[in-house]
Amino acid sequence: MQRLFKYIGFGMILAVPWPVMAEEAPLTEVAFILNTFSFLISGVLVMWMAAGFAMLEAGLVRSKNVATICLKNISLFGIAGILYYLVGYNLMYSGVDGGFMGSLGLWAADDSAALAGNYAAKYAAGSDWFFQMVFCGTACSVVSGCVAERIKLWPFLIFCVILTGFIYPIQGSWVWGGGWLNEMGFSDYAGSTLVHSVGGWAALTGALILGARKGKYGRDGRVNPIPGSNLTLATIGTFILWMGWFGFNGGSALALGIAGSAIEQANVYINTNLAACGGMIAAMIMVQLLYKKVDVTMALNGALAGLVSITAGPAAPAPGGAILIGAVGGILVVLAVPFFDKLKIDDVVGALSVHLVCGIWGTLAVPISNSETSFMTQLIGVVAIGGFVTICSSSVWLVIKYTLGLRVSEEEEYLGSDVAEIGMEAYPYFQGRNIN
Repeated sequence: MQRLFKYIGFGMILAVPWPVMAEEAPLTEVAFILNTFSFLISGVLVMWMAAGFAMLEAGLVRSKNVATICLKNISLFGIAGILYYLVGYNLMYSGVDGGFMGSLGLWAADDSAALAGNYAAKYAAGSDWFFQMVFCGTACSVVSGCVAERIKLWPFLIFCVILTGFIYPIQGSWVWGGGWLNEMGFSDYAGSTLVHSVGGWAALTGALILGARKGKYGRDGRVNPIPGSNLTLATIGTFILWMGWFGFNGGSALALGIAGSAIEQANVYINTNLAACGGMIAAMIMVQLLYKKVDVTMALNGALAGLVSITAGPAAPAPGGAILIGAVGGILVVLAVPFFDKLKIDDVVGALSVHLVCGIWGTLAVPISNSETSFMTQLIGVVAIGGFVTICSSSVWLVIKYTLGLRVSEEEEYLGSDVAEIGMEAYPYFQGRNIN
C-alpha cells in the first residue's frame, strides 16, 4: 500500500506542468527556507576560506612573521564584517538603479513580508547580508599575503577599512547591485573580477608602493628565493580554500528552492572542482617542463588559479571546458610568478599571479561558454574595475605612507614582525633561528 501511494504521488508530480512549478515554487515557504539555508551554509563555507588564507599565508611567510600574518587575517575579517554592516552593504545594493553606487547608511533587515506569509523576497534578508559580507572579507584577504613581511600592522588594517567599507562595495554595485556594468551585460557569476581581481589590484598597488623585502632581488637582477616556514600548513590552507570555494561559487546560484537551482548548484560544484584539478595538474606539468622539478608551491597555486579562473562562469561550461579553463589558469600562474619577479614586484604568496592574472583570464573566458555575454563587454568591465580600484587603492596607500608610514624599519624587518610589532612569536622555541 505504501508503495502504491509513492507511485501515485510521483505520478501527480509528473502531471504538473514544469513551467508552473518553476514559477510558483519560489513563492512557497519551503522554497524560502531552502534559499535561505543555501545562503547561510554557503556563507559559512566562504567564511571558512578566511582560515584557508591564514594557513596558506602562514606557511609561505618566514617563521618570524607567522603570528603577525595570522593576526592580520583574523582582524581583517572582523573589520570586513563591521564595515559591511556600517556602510558596505547599502553602498553595494541599496538604490543603485543602473548607477555607480548605492546609498550610505546602516544595513537593517526587513523580513516583515515573509513573517506575514508573503515569500516573494525568496530568502531571509539576513542570509543575503551574511553571504555578501563574507565575499567582502575574501577580497581583503587577497591583499595580506602579497604585502606580507614588511608592512606595519595598523596601517594595513586602516587600508582594510577603506577597501571593505568603500572600494569593494562601490565597484561591486556596478554589477551585483544592478549598476551600469550590469546594464551593459557584464557577467561575473561569483567574482573572478569583483572579488579576486579587486584584491589583486589592491595588492599590486600596495606591493609597488611598499617595495620588495630586503634581499629578495640582487643588484645584478638575480631573484633570491625566500622559502616559507611550513609547506604542510600551506597545503592545509589550500585544501581549506578549495573546500570553501564550493560555497563561494555554489552559493552564487542564489537559490535552492526549485529543481533548476539545485541542478545548477550541482553543476557549479562539479565545474569548480574540475577547474581546480585542471589548474593544479597543468601547473605541475608546466613547472616540470620549465624547471625539471615540481614545485609544491606552484602546485598549490595552480589549484587556486583554476578556482579563480572558473569563478566568473562556473555554471555554463561542460565539465571538460571547466578543466581547460582551470588548466589555462594553472599555466598562467607558472608564467606570471617569474614575470612579476622580473619586474621586481615582490609578492610573498603569489597572490598577484593567482587572483589578479587568473581573475582577468576567468572573466574574459566567460563568453567561451556563455553566448549571452560578449568579450568586449567583459573587457570593459575588467578595465573599468581595475582602473577604479588601482586609483583608489594607490591614493589610500600613499596617504597612509606619508602620514603614518607603511613599512617597518630595516631592523624590524630583520627581526621579524612577530617580535617587532606584536611581541609574540608563533614558534617561540626556535629563538635564534627565526631571522631566516
